[in-house]
Amino acid sequence: MAKQPVRVSVNPQILRWARERAGRDLESLQKAFPKIAEWERGEVQPTLKQLERFARTTHVPFGYLFLDTPPDETLPIPDFRTMAAAGLARPSPDLLDTIYLCQQRQEWYRNYAQMIGEEPLPFVGRATLQDDVVLTASDIRRELGIDIEERRTMPTWTQALRHFIDRAETAGILVMVSSIVGNNPHRHLSPEEFRGFSLVDDYAPLIFINGADTVSAKMFTLAHELGHVWLGQAGVSDAEITTFTDEQVERWCNSVAAELLVPLGNLDREYRPDASLQDEISRLARVFKVSTLVILRRIFDMGYLDEGEFWDAYRGEQKRLSKIERRGEGGGNFYRTLSARVSKRFAQAVVASALEGQTLFRDAFQMLGIRKQATFDKLVEALGMA
Repeated sequence: MAKQPVRVSVNPQILRWARERAGRDLESLQKAFPKIAEWERGEVQPTLKQLERFARTTHVPFGYLFLDTPPDETLPIPDFRTMAAAGLARPSPDLLDTIYLCQQRQEWYRNYAQMIGEEPLPFVGRATLQDDVVLTASDIRRELGIDIEERRTMPTWTQALRHFIDRAETAGILVMVSSIVGNNPHRHLSPEEFRGFSLVDDYAPLIFINGADTVSAKMFTLAHELGHVWLGQAGVSDAEITTFTDEQVERWCNSVAAELLVPLGNLDREYRPDASLQDEISRLARVFKVSTLVILRRIFDMGYLDEGEFWDAYRGEQKRLSKIERRGEGGGNFYRTLSARVSKRFAQAVVASALEGQTLFRDAFQMLGIRKQATFDKLVEALGMA
């Protein structure tokens, strides 16, 4: 007689919570779990193996499934999102797991930085909301060594973004750009949920940018999150120049980002008021390597458009851009993508620590999201550390 599988007693409310938390409906899980509807009605209990597989599928910690009531999950950092009332919505498992992973990396790097004798970064928390945004933007440019004229000579937005990230990392900021959770290609991050976030620390300030967004949007997100670092204020953002938010922190960071990327003095010298608006915003977007929406807002800030003209142009441009497919990380060099996902500065630190015997290779592999020694060895070469 065949041995009957052992069933596990689980609160049906927890199973329903886990499914909804993952943004899944019953139909989408029916094939993998034919009796899921019966589970949620309490008519049938899953087996232990089924429950383990259910936890992996819904990205919920296995232990949560044995709770009496669903946990009240909140973001571990302030939520400054404004689009579609996102700040009031339940955070997805993908966003939560990405923040937790970045917090772990930040903690490791902080300990590493202190161990090798690095000093606290003087610019973290140096600004206040009362500070002039033009002076703050100038301070960021000076600290990072950013040159507006140098950026305009770069042939592509991608090259300009890489240079911007490199300057931030050289200054001591960990910049991670990814469109997936960790190294899992099946868990995609949505720009509709968030565009980026910052984790503030004197030794290891960290900026995460949603890699599923457009290149020009990533540029603005990085500039916006730098404002958070200068304020010393962590948070999740949907950084967008056209958002007229009542949230003081976001409004200030948006203003700093706009001035950092497109200084009004430079724009005023470049702007041709006699040209058609569409031609001008396209031309100036190429000059400053930002989105046309950023240029539109800055033209409005200069007073060349009234509010009605701005919103008409904005809605038209937004409609045009919505037809253009977002560009995520794409293919390209695996090792460049890997170092971008975890931050080149972080990858170099982990590699150095492992090679010096301070960190176990097993732990280094886990932090870098790799599995094989051969991959690690090639990463060492790609980072120029062989």
